[in-house]
Amino acid sequence: MTEAVQTAAPTLWSSPAMQARIRRRYRSERLFKGLGLASLALACGFLLFLLASVILSGWPSFRQTQILVPVSIDAGRLGVTAAEAKADPERLRRANFQGVVQDAVDKSVGDAVPLVSEGAWLALREAVEADPALIGTHKDMWLIASSNLDQLAKGRIDLAAPEGDRPVNDQEIAAWKQLEADGKLRTAFNRTFLTAADSVDPELAGVWGALKGSFLTLVVTLLISFPVGVLAAIYLEEFAPKTRWTDVIEVSINNLAAVPSIIFGLLGLAVFLNTMNMPRSAPVVGGLTLALMTLPVIVIASRAALKAVPPSIRDAALGIGASPVQVVFHHVLPLALPGMLTGTILGMARALGETAPLLMIGMRAFLTSVPQGLAQPATVLPVQIFIWSDNVSRGFVEKTSGAILVLMAFLLAINSLAIYLRNRFEVRW
Repeated sequence: MTEAVQTAAPTLWSSPAMQARIRRRYRSERLFKGLGLASLALACGFLLFLLASVILSGWPSFRQTQILVPVSIDAGRLGVTAAEAKADPERLRRANFQGVVQDAVDKSVGDAVPLVSEGAWLALREAVEADPALIGTHKDMWLIASSNLDQLAKGRIDLAAPEGDRPVNDQEIAAWKQLEADGKLRTAFNRTFLTAADSVDPELAGVWGALKGSFLTLVVTLLISFPVGVLAAIYLEEFAPKTRWTDVIEVSINNLAAVPSIIFGLLGLAVFLNTMNMPRSAPVVGGLTLALMTLPVIVIASRAALKAVPPSIRDAALGIGASPVQVVFHHVLPLALPGMLTGTILGMARALGETAPLLMIGMRAFLTSVPQGLAQPATVLPVQIFIWSDNVSRGFVEKTSGAILVLMAFLLAINSLAIYLRNRFEVRW
């Protein structure tokens, strides 16, 4: 006995029930799309707010207030003549520029309140070193104003507040207004911020020392982590036998990628400083420490890039007589290189923003000189920002935001170069 085959009745799409289901489906799709757009808009809004706040706070650090002071470069007060300066540049460098500038300031604007930076004499020394014939002459010079006067000129101090609640007194405000009325104040580009190292005076502090320290540290990190990470990934993915030991190594690498960065700082302190007695606060030690932290990320990304290469590439290379090593280095590696560069970008970006491991190896020292080598004491931009943010002086507030802008620009430049190289070697299937 055969059973009758029952066929389903055709769906009546025009029925009220089906139309209600279709409306609910479209409503759910619109809701999901709206939530996605709202989330994207919220994220972009937070990003724009962050960028705007940093730019508005940090942009004044690229501007500098200067005071016009007529300076009499007296050879007797300076302690060296023009002829002696030309014959012995080192003696000129040790001349009494501070006294010459102090006399000029006292005579021009008075000494009741400090209106000129303590390092204003550096501009005079730079001018005389460039032209020793200035000794014995008079020269009108724009000297760096003090931090309080700089904040007044930029409008960053509430003048309506009581005198005890503001960092400047009534004498400084009166002197500032008088200098403005006399036309002896101007605001110019702050070259010192980009060319100098750290200083106790906000108006003399710069980021060049920390920027160069970051560059040297990242160079060491890249030169160690990239080749070692890529070669480790090639061995594990292409040549290592599948044994229990390789499984342990793979699990260890994955776990190391999630280890807090301060642990690598403790490792660098124990190995490179306490055991190997390497120089403290040096970029070479910072680079080695960050290389240990970056290696797992590069290894994982490189292995994923190698897996993404189609097996047919390997089979074709083996079919024409290439050895396994030639298959990997002549055919697979060039195709996987863009993915490896992506992992390197992520690792280097993480290394650039790290502070904790570098604090552990002493790269938070107060340095007023720019590092000249890998073994000299240095600091890096994130640490410099951390130090300035902890300073009570009002002038360092804008310096902190300005250093953040420099760090973002530095990171953007490095990532742009890496992305260009990745796209340059990328192969589309």
